[in-house]
Amino acid sequence: MRLIDISQEVFNCNVFPGDPQPVGKRVMKISDGDICNLTEIAMCAHNGTHVDAPFHFIDDGKKIDEMGLEPYVGECYVAQHDGDVTSEDASLILKKSEGSKRILIKGKATVTLDAAKVFADSDIVLIGNESQTVGPEDAPKDVHLVLLGKGITLLEGIVLEKVDEGKYFLSAVPLNLGGSDGAPCRAYLIADL
Repeated sequence: MRLIDISQEVFNCNVFPGDPQPVGKRVMKISDGDICNLTEIAMCAHNGTHVDAPFHFIDDGKKIDEMGLEPYVGECYVAQHDGDVTSEDASLILKKSEGSKRILIKGKATVTLDAAKVFADSDIVLIGNESQTVGPEDAPKDVHLVLLGKGITLLEGIVLEKVDEGKYFLSAVPLNLGGSDGAPCRAYLIADL
């Protein structure tokens, strides 16, 4: 068994344009005579490696604490793709995944609206990518509405540079942030089971 961390380090992570950069502040220090070291953090729920809840784009959608854990854990397929993911690309990815319900896209890929519709018509439960947003950075809303509207979990900001295309076991459970539209997670893959 081999574990592959596919998460960004939080304090130096990529952020969506306009989102705040995470900040860590040491509020207690053993070196200052305190009983322990203690770090305070300030960050957006969508910094670094994170998941989106439907509430992120759908006002009456489920919040992160209302989501079940099943979409975040299980067999997945890593597909290599650079550029826009067209509807034809989405169909090919689904075919190559051989029934995996979780798809991770490796590369500088943007899911187009047409591709989102193909994924939404399938039986996948999660789609992940390396960008800080699944859809186009300048207009992410429509892609999010299609995928989140069908109950497909979005895992964004993963790091797949050391991962080959193929099947893996995924764990990407988000923090249980009550009432939140998303949450950071520590995502990893298990290979060679």
